[in-house]
Order: sequence, then structure tokens, then C-alpha cells
Amino acid sequence: MSADKPKTLFYKRATFIAHLPVAARYSPSHFWLAEVAPGRWRVGFTKFATRMLGEMVDHNFDTAPDAPVQPGQVLGWIEGFKAISDLFCVGSGTFAGGNPALREKVALVNKEPHTAGWLYEFTGEPDATCVDVHGYVAHLDKTIDKILEKQKAEE
Repeated sequence: MSADKPKTLFYKRATFIAHLPVAARYSPSHFWLAEVAPGRWRVGFTKFATRMLGEMVDHNFDTAPDAPVQPGQVLGWIEGFKAISDLFCVGSGTFAGGNPALREKVALVNKEPHTAGWLYEFTGEPDATCVDVHGYVAHLDKTIDKILEKQKAEE
């Protein structure tokens, strides 16, 4: 198996299908985190987040590299066809910068969310609310159930 294709867990619920990298951690706000070096974390949107935002069209980071960061801190923003979203920090430590490839091709966030389409990196520790893939599956189940209940109530 190549380094570009992490081992994944197949997930399907209603009309949503994803392959979730097993080694990643996940935040309740639908970000994934992968440790790329000791204490250095790469962060991106999960496929669920990209589906909610739609095709990405623009982004910007307001936080400078080497700035201290905390969980929940807004680092910048990203705009999709469906919505604009703040980009939150999912750990504490130091902001290492955004993905330079996104300056030229922000669509990577949608096309390759768990590989080339990562958003930013930080050094430090993930937030305590981040969970493993099984914890994220449980979170996804609850989130999708709420969406389905809301849709049913609106019928």
C-alpha cells in the first residue's frame, strides 16, 4: 500500500459514503488530523465536511506561521459553493502554515480531502475532543440521523 493511500474504514449511511483513514484522529467539527512527524499534525476536512460546504472556491489563513494556537481558534476561512466556513484550530501549539498547493488549486480539498487537499499543519497536541476513527463513526451516525430526522419532519 502506497504512502499516499492510507488504510481506511469504509463508511456508508443513507446516501453518504466515505473511506475514513484509520490512523487519523477526528474532531467533532469534521476535521481529520494525521501526525506527519512527532508532534507535527496535518489537518484537513473530512469528506462529510466537504459535502456540506460544496465545491471549494477560495480560502485564506489570517494566522501567521509560528503563531501560538489553541483549540477552537479561527485560523482563517474557506468558501464553498454552498457555504463559507471558518477554519478552526483542532489542537494547541504553534501554527505551521496552510497547504501551499491550495493557493493554485483549492479544489484539491474536495478531490483529495485526506491526501493532497489537506488544509494546514500545526505543532503541538490535538484537542482532547478529538477521537479515533470508531469514535468519529459514532459521531457521524448521530449527525446523519439528525439530518434525516429533520428532513422527515419537513416532509
